[in-house]
Amino acid sequence: MTSAPQRLLSIFSKISVFTALSRIFGFTRDIVLAIVLGLGPVSDAFFVAFKLPNLFRRLTAEGAMASAFVPSYTGVEQKYGIRQAMRMAGEVQSLLVLILIVIVIIFELFMPVVITLIAPGFSYGDDVSRMANAVQLARLTMPYLPLISLLALWISIGNIYSRFSLGASVPVIMNAVMIAGAVLAWWLWPDLSSTADSFDRALIVAMAVTTGGIIKLIVIGTMLVRIRRMPPLHLPGLSPDSRALWRRFFPAALGAAGTQINLLIDTILASLLAVGSISQLYFADRIAQLPLGVVGIALGVALLPTLSRLEQVDEVDIPAVRAVIHRGVIIGMLAGLPAMAGVLVIADALILGLFGYGAFDLTMVAPTALVLMAYGVGIPAFILVKTLQPAFYAAGDTKTPMWITIISVVINVGLSLILMRIFAAAGLALATSISLWCSAMILTVILVMRRRLDSSVLWPLIKIMLAAMIMAGLVYGLKQHLPAMLAWQSLAILMLASIMIYAPLVMLTGIWRSLKA
Repeated sequence: MTSAPQRLLSIFSKISVFTALSRIFGFTRDIVLAIVLGLGPVSDAFFVAFKLPNLFRRLTAEGAMASAFVPSYTGVEQKYGIRQAMRMAGEVQSLLVLILIVIVIIFELFMPVVITLIAPGFSYGDDVSRMANAVQLARLTMPYLPLISLLALWISIGNIYSRFSLGASVPVIMNAVMIAGAVLAWWLWPDLSSTADSFDRALIVAMAVTTGGIIKLIVIGTMLVRIRRMPPLHLPGLSPDSRALWRRFFPAALGAAGTQINLLIDTILASLLAVGSISQLYFADRIAQLPLGVVGIALGVALLPTLSRLEQVDEVDIPAVRAVIHRGVIIGMLAGLPAMAGVLVIADALILGLFGYGAFDLTMVAPTALVLMAYGVGIPAFILVKTLQPAFYAAGDTKTPMWITIISVVINVGLSLILMRIFAAAGLALATSISLWCSAMILTVILVMRRRLDSSVLWPLIKIMLAAMIMAGLVYGLKQHLPAMLAWQSLAILMLASIMIYAPLVMLTGIWRSLKA
C-alpha cells in the first residue's frame, strides 16, 4: 500500500503538470494582452476590472471553500456515509450561489463606488477616463464571480475523489477563451497605436472572461455527473454539518486569501502612483505566479485531502502527518528557492523577452523588472504559506491562519506606505513579499510547537539553497557575456541554462531520490 508521503508526490506530479500547462497558456494570454492593451489607462482599467471578481472568488470560494469544505466533507463521509455528505454539499452549494448572486447584483448597481474603493486614484489625475472604463469593464467581468465560485466547490469535490487532473486543467480553457477574445479584438481593431480603439479591444476581452467561466462550469459539471458526485439541488439550509462548515468558512476566507488581499492593497495604492503602475504590478505578478501556481497552489490542492484523511480520525498519526508536511516543504522549496534566485538575476530579460512587444512601451521594461524582482523575493514564502496552511485546515483550525493573515495585511499596509515613496510600484511589491515571509515564519513556529514540523527538514533545505545560489551565479555570468540577439532568444538561452545547471545539482544532492523513496 502506498504511504501518504509517497502518494503526495504522485498527486502533486499530476496536478503540477496540468497547472504548468495552464500557466503556459496564461503566459500566452498575458503576452497577447500586453500586445493588444499595452501599458496605460485602458490596461490599468481592465486589470482592475479583472482583479475584482478574482479577488472575491478567492475570498468566497477557491481557497476558503476548499479549506473549509474538504475536511468537513471528509469527516461527514467517514462518520455518516456518502448520502449525508452529498446532502451537506447540496446545502452549501445552494446557499453559496444565492449569496453570490446577491453580491453580483449589488456590485453591478454600485460599481462606481466599488471601483473608487479599490482604485481611488482613478477618480482624479490627468486621465479620469480610467474610472469610466473600469466601471464598464467590471460590469462585464463581475458575473464571472458566481460561476467560478461554484466551479471551485465542484473542483473540491472532484479532488476528494482523486479527480485532480481535470480540476487543474480547466484554467487552460479560461486562458484559451481570453486569448481568442484578445485575438478577435486585435483583428477587429488592428491599429495598436490607436488609443481610441484600445477600450473597444478591452471590452471584447472582458466579455471573454465571463464566457470562459460558463464553459469551465459545463466541463466540471459533466465530470461530476459522470462519477455521480454532483451535489443535489437543495433549498438553502443550515443542517448541523453545514453550520459547522460555515463556521470554519469565514475565518478560512480571510486566512486563505491573505496574498490576494495584499495584492489588492498593491492595486489600491498603485492607483495613486503614475499611470501604468497597476499594469507593472500585473505583468510582474504574472511571471511570479508561474512557480506559485505550478508548485505552491498545486501543493496546497494535493496536501489538503491527504492531510484531512490523516487528521480527521480519533487517533492522529502525528509522524505520518509530519512526514507529509516535510515532503511538501521540500518539494515546494525545490522550485521556490531557484525561482527566487533566477528572478533576481534575469528579471529584465524575463520582462523584455515575454512582454516587450506591440503596445508594451519598452521604457517600462526596467521599472516592471524591478517590480518582478521585488515579488521574486517572496516566491519561496508564498509557496511555504500554501504548503503549511493545509496542515491547519485539515485539523479543522481555520482561525489561526486567519489571525496570521491579519498580521500579514497590517505589515503589508505599513511597509507599503513607506516603501512606495522610495521605490514606487516596486516598493509595493517588496512590502507584499516581506509580509509573506512574516506569515511563513509564524506558521512554521506554530507547526513546530504542534509537532507537525521538526529540524530534520533543515538539511535538505540548505542543500537546495546552495544549489540555487550556484545556479544563479553561473546564469548571471552567462547573461553578462551573451552576444547581441533578439530578446526572446536571450531569454530562451538563459532559461535553458538555468535548467541544465540546476537539475544535475539537485540530483547530486540526493534530494530527489529521497522524495521518491
